[in-house]
Amino acid sequence: MKNILTTEEAAEYLGVTTTRVRQFIQEERLLSVKSGRDHLIKFSTLTAFAENGRKKIGRPRTDQVLSNNNIYRESSLSLDQLHNNGLQVINGDTRNIINKLPDNTFRCVVTSPPYWGVRDYGVENQIGSEQDLNTYIQDLVKIFSEVRRVLTPDGTFWLNIGNTYTSGGRKWRDADSKNKGRAMSYRPPTPEGLKKKDLIGVAWMLAMACQQDGWYLRNDIIWHKPNGQPESVKDRLTVTHEYVFLFSKSEKYFFNQKAIEEPFKNGEGRKNKRSVWSINTEPCAEAHFAVFPRNLVKPCILAGTDEGDLVLDPFYGSGTVGIVSQELNRKCLGIEINNDYISISRKRTNQVQGCLMLQES
Repeated sequence: MKNILTTEEAAEYLGVTTTRVRQFIQEERLLSVKSGRDHLIKFSTLTAFAENGRKKIGRPRTDQVLSNNNIYRESSLSLDQLHNNGLQVINGDTRNIINKLPDNTFRCVVTSPPYWGVRDYGVENQIGSEQDLNTYIQDLVKIFSEVRRVLTPDGTFWLNIGNTYTSGGRKWRDADSKNKGRAMSYRPPTPEGLKKKDLIGVAWMLAMACQQDGWYLRNDIIWHKPNGQPESVKDRLTVTHEYVFLFSKSEKYFFNQKAIEEPFKNGEGRKNKRSVWSINTEPCAEAHFAVFPRNLVKPCILAGTDEGDLVLDPFYGSGTVGIVSQELNRKCLGIEINNDYISISRKRTNQVQGCLMLQES
């Protein structure tokens, strides 16, 4: 049997009409990629669809199976299915899931947790909505302690985090035309010891807390955003950078320097990658904010893994880490609590899987 099937071939395999197959595709019950007037379907996808039944998947909700092919599933991990599919996404609170993952499993962890008091994700008791800054730091340190447990002894942890400012006593924030995702139903109070308009060094507070908890802090990478979001402030500079902190579990660890080397400006030879990365943000049609850029994730995975290794993202969001993992022939587990993000990640994953299928064919 061929690896890639047409709609007609899929219909023959399933014993149904081509119209019925197109209906499965239209209802997002059968993954495919558009090719001219036809659709191409991976044979492994078709067999999984046939074996698991043809029940229509309804509106996703927390801790529920969200898609066929065992990619989106309940709050439990199946390593066999992760190895077979190359991607698995668990819908649930990472605080309740990560402590159930096996020790020394993932070669690399790449993630960007919710920032403190920056965005309302519409989830009850969400991380980032803590009224106290220290509680936010403690919550993440506890999660990242579990990350260290599930990381292989030679593994690395890449953490993207940004700073923020005190709210100045404001209790909520409205959306604006430039950034609809800016709206918030709450604003945390000014932390004790800080003043109105103070820059809160959340990124470094978290990095130092992780170091104190046992992590080796190896690099502070500046993510410079050339197309950064404009700000209407008049008494300070517009912020166009965030941090990516590189941590390791052990003193000696896997790091593929050669995989991420940069060319010299004259084009003659290559050099070690520098710690300032100029990478544009990436818009997302389904969301009112920029998503984790692929070019930010790619060097982390290339430096931290070999092909076939397992990657973890405990704050999966719109699915960039999983997408890059698939593109680089790595396997990825994501954990995400927000149903809307699950839907976005599923659409983005379908698109990249379709591109990979076309490349294979």
